[in-house]
Amino acid sequence: MDWITIISTTIKAAVGVETVLYAIGAIGLNVHFGYTGLLNFGQAAFMGVAGYGLAVTVTVMGLPFWVGIFVGLIAAVILAILLGIPTLKLRADYLAIVTIAAAEIVRLIFRSVQFKSVFGGSDGQRGFSDGFYALNPYPEGEYGFNLGPVPLLFGHRTMWVLTVGWILIALFSFVVYLLMKSPWGRVLKAIREDEDAVRSLGKSVFSYKMQALVLGGVIGCFGGFIYGLGYASVQPDVFGTETTFYMYTMLILGGAARVLGPVLGSMIFWVLLVLFYNVMTEAVGAGLITFLDTNQVGAMRWILVGLGLILLLIFRPQGILGDKREIAIDARR
Repeated sequence: MDWITIISTTIKAAVGVETVLYAIGAIGLNVHFGYTGLLNFGQAAFMGVAGYGLAVTVTVMGLPFWVGIFVGLIAAVILAILLGIPTLKLRADYLAIVTIAAAEIVRLIFRSVQFKSVFGGSDGQRGFSDGFYALNPYPEGEYGFNLGPVPLLFGHRTMWVLTVGWILIALFSFVVYLLMKSPWGRVLKAIREDEDAVRSLGKSVFSYKMQALVLGGVIGCFGGFIYGLGYASVQPDVFGTETTFYMYTMLILGGAARVLGPVLGSMIFWVLLVLFYNVMTEAVGAGLITFLDTNQVGAMRWILVGLGLILLLIFRPQGILGDKREIAIDARR
């Protein structure tokens, strides 16, 4: 086996673009689910409206890159308000139903042939990232270091995306840490535990829930920006329901209601997927595994990762950094 390549790609996956964009989305989801107890199953929609807001503003309307960022942020805020107004005064399961349906509606609108001139249909949009890469301080070449014989190198464009992405992760983690240590954050945690008690103290539970929904959606929408800029395109099927479920997996894996839980969970999730894929591909090629072919390796890695997650939920349901009490769900709220 080519262990150098396997180790190199696995370590790079821990800090790669996929890890960054999912970690940012999961940080926002942590504000919703981990700290406030909101069952938002439509986090992918916040990423989608942000990515498409940027893409459409630049490619269709011909406006500058920064205007596209602003439009994407406003779109995420509007989506949070539209989802929150009819649901946040009801039980938690109503929010779950509405958000998962809204995310699918948003995806189908982006995919619609009727709006292909705006959103690009199933092909999506591209050609909107030039303004971002014009700010790239890295000259053309490869950047990174060698870990002994193992090269850990990224191209200058990827390095710029990763630099911005990890700065955003650090910034959002710090902001969430400060907010959850503040009186505002303590009210959110109290709402998660017993919103009737919070309401009896004169606090507007609806207002706090709406603020949390907007904040988590705005944080999560930056994952959509990173996806669009990292791959220089946006496609509707990327923002499907499974994207939100992946983020829930990462959040619970790392530990809900823990500042670094989403980041650690995202890193472990992608490391396991890449490691299993590379090891099994090499083993199949070398004849060490005879009951699989290379076309089946991709599906098998998901089976193995899923089995590992099942075992984790059985033996440590609170995740690696979490507390078992943080993932309790009371659908009566």
